[in-house]
Amino acid sequence: MTTFDWKEAFEIPDTLGWIEIFILAGMLYFVFRLFKGTRGASILTGLIILFGTLLLITNISRLDVLNWLLSRLMLYISLAVMVIFQPEIRRVLAQLGRQPWRNNDNLAAQKSLVDPIMQTVKTLSKRKIGALIAIEREIGMRTIQDSGIKLNAVVSSELLATIFFPHTPLHDGGVIISGDKIRAAGCLFPLSQREEISKQLGTRHRAAIGITEETDAIVIVVSEETGAISVAYNGRLRRGMDEERLHRVLSSMLRRERTGLARFREKIQAGETEATDTIALIGFGEEHDEE
Repeated sequence: MTTFDWKEAFEIPDTLGWIEIFILAGMLYFVFRLFKGTRGASILTGLIILFGTLLLITNISRLDVLNWLLSRLMLYISLAVMVIFQPEIRRVLAQLGRQPWRNNDNLAAQKSLVDPIMQTVKTLSKRKIGALIAIEREIGMRTIQDSGIKLNAVVSSELLATIFFPHTPLHDGGVIISGDKIRAAGCLFPLSQREEISKQLGTRHRAAIGITEETDAIVIVVSEETGAISVAYNGRLRRGMDEERLHRVLSSMLRRERTGLARFREKIQAGETEATDTIALIGFGEEHDEE
């Protein structure tokens, strides 16, 4: 009776092999972090466990034919994964591809937006009229602008209130502000696919979270049911904001000529990045934005 020799089944890797293992582990960890909380996270985990187990069994049991078939199927599985996880991959690539293509002149011009936006939100909130306003920062939103009606109009509280007034042609969509101009209205924002989002949130709030997951825009939402005011940024939503707090947040964020992403990138280039800077990008802005 022959005994199974584990040393023959598994080869101890050399130094280069361990380096490859650590790199692969880091890549898998990064992928899981990016997919965490999405609908595809459980499917991705199941696929990895299933095929990892099958490959391990076929290798140990010397089932060369099945192992060969599984290795050939990996190409088709990769194509299937790209189709199944299209929303998640799109979101991940959008995050990785964030670049400051915007002119700082547009950011500087947004300092004057606080008052007209505050007047608009105050009026709409009291009348319980729904609104979705996205303020473009460094990352362009031209594709989303093309889904609506181009305006290129000067920002004013009267125009914004008119756009969202019920039964008007452009009220059922989002407004995009770039610089000091309303670029488009009636735009369709991508909805967030994250599973942990409360089911109580409506389409407007999901759209606000969705667009901030892919861009560095600041989005203001007014609920048509309760008149509650919310702000979305960097994939996070803060609900139930009063007028005073909203004014402080908008004043702090819109008066910056560089966003947190730009400052973080400069620190990386200068070799001065610390762990606290990374954490600051993950949360909803910085601490003084909320104070």
